[in-house]
Amino acid sequence: MHATIYHNPRCSSSRNTLALIRHAGIETEVVDYLRHPPGRDQLAALIREAGLGVRAAIRAGDAKCAALGLGDPTLSDDALLDAMVSEPILMNRPFVRTGLGVRLGRPPEAVLDILPPLPGPFTKENGEVVAPK
Repeated sequence: MHATIYHNPRCSSSRNTLALIRHAGIETEVVDYLRHPPGRDQLAALIREAGLGVRAAIRAGDAKCAALGLGDPTLSDDALLDAMVSEPILMNRPFVRTGLGVRLGRPPEAVLDILPPLPGPFTKENGEVVAPK
């Protein structure tokens, strides 16, 4: 199995998700989405395939989001996608794609259903243990 993760190494959720995928023994393509952001169509597909709405894929609590007025409920999905494409830091992370689907790894355990069974317990940076299913 192969996985692709849209990763921000400064984000603990992203680091923990990447470590969890590697713990599962999966070959992982790491895409630093701040340097190499997905295109608009690719981002829209990730969001759709993860079963999310566009608003769930934007970092609503980010100061830049507030400064740009992206919390406005009248903004269209197209406007939000455009904002995430032009300012990738606004994209919630990490998105993970495997042959079993796409998930937003927030929390990291959200990707477990698109990974093979874990070989044993996994410990997050904060000491929390994720038990194999």
